Amino acid sequence: MTRVLSVTSECVPLIKTGGLADVAGALPGALAPKGVEMRTLLPGYPKVMSEVGRRRKVAEWDDLFGGAARLYRGKLGEQVLYALDAPHLYERDGGPYIDSHGSDHSDNAERFAALSVTAAMLCADGVEGWFPQVMHCHDWQAGYAPLYLRELGASDRVASLMTIHNIAFQGLSPASMISPLSLPSSEFNERGYEYWGNISALKAGLVYADKLSTVSPTYASELMTSEYGMGLDGVLRERQEDLVGILNGIDEDLWRPPYKAPSGKAKHRAALRNEFGLPDWPGPICVLVSRLTEQKGIDILLQALPALLDRGGQLIILGSGDRAFERAFQGYAEAHEGVAATIGYDEALARRMIAGGDAILVPSRFEPCGLTQLYGLRHGTIPVVGLTGGLADTVVNASPAGLASGAATGLQFHPLTAQALAQEFMKLVNLYQDRETWNRMMKNAMAAPVGWDQSATAYASLYAELVRAE
Repeated sequence: MTRVLSVTSECVPLIKTGGLADVAGALPGALAPKGVEMRTLLPGYPKVMSEVGRRRKVAEWDDLFGGAARLYRGKLGEQVLYALDAPHLYERDGGPYIDSHGSDHSDNAERFAALSVTAAMLCADGVEGWFPQVMHCHDWQAGYAPLYLRELGASDRVASLMTIHNIAFQGLSPASMISPLSLPSSEFNERGYEYWGNISALKAGLVYADKLSTVSPTYASELMTSEYGMGLDGVLRERQEDLVGILNGIDEDLWRPPYKAPSGKAKHRAALRNEFGLPDWPGPICVLVSRLTEQKGIDILLQALPALLDRGGQLIILGSGDRAFERAFQGYAEAHEGVAATIGYDEALARRMIAGGDAILVPSRFEPCGLTQLYGLRHGTIPVVGLTGGLADTVVNASPAGLASGAATGLQFHPLTAQALAQEFMKLVNLYQDRETWNRMMKNAMAAPVGWDQSATAYASLYAELVRAE
């Protein structure tokens, strides 16, 4: 049994802002059958402390970056969870990274350095007689942990894995924070954690961890280019032999569709159309469940939308983000009977949309893995995606070869432009009207592997490799 400590800033169902939480929540259960005992370390946000249930104190510190802190062991289902209770760092309004006014918490550097150093101490000294063999660090919030582990003299006993969920977020701090964060000043250089005169938590993880991973094979390749590497592509090229891409999965039980075959979608499609008062047009009902940002290609979608609507297609939107995009969709919905928009997020509505929609749109400019297209596949809701990252790895394109072999599960467009998406919308409408081909694609989509089994096997193998390398 390989012992792994997962170090994360969010974890479903306790706290979530993105896909990281889904991964952190799913991995322990998915890995248990693979011979991996994973325990999770999480900041003690108010919701975490209130919902973790029965717990007991297993460690405490008088001064952890400005105040007293305690470590509690609790349970999340069958999973062991360690919550770092540091009220001076985590007991506050707002989200895990931003305050109630939408600005970054001013002490984020200390807040997540505390998480990282706690992880390193648990790995170096053990906890309750449990000694991790691998420390699995997720994103910049755990980026200092491999360096702290080295400073504690334990990096020869405990291996470390750094996973990039989104390289766009790097945890930058001014150089004046070197001493407050207890970082070794000798490592503040181009070969260490220095990044254009600043400290980079993510770069620290990329430099000092034994192995690196990210959440899809294509994203792993993209990260080594200047277009996608966000200034860290050089670091990743140097470490390309240590970098692996492992796809995320979804909980197949949690996302089980309310029908067993494509024919079952008709009832849910009709209910969705009635819910939003859409006319009974001949084209597909497309759904968009997304943050409304440029990263997600929303501007591309807005420009390409006439190509869908002019051919009898429809669009239902659920999301929030850039106010200009919100207003644009609201204006579209008011002016066009084939468009409906809900600004915000509603989990139950998202599920009804995915179950009842014909196609789900993910026109992202970059997407490390993406989960939305996996939800679509599970429901036979055909993904229309940009050819990037995990979208490229999880959707079998309805190219001539894909259609001829009967393997297609969705549509991919490239380059990532409005013109390319408009052409894909024309193709989408034509495919939808070819019922035999469309039904085959729906069956393929519903049969596609979207769970955690293959990915959990890959992680277990990587941990075993790290342990052998101790």
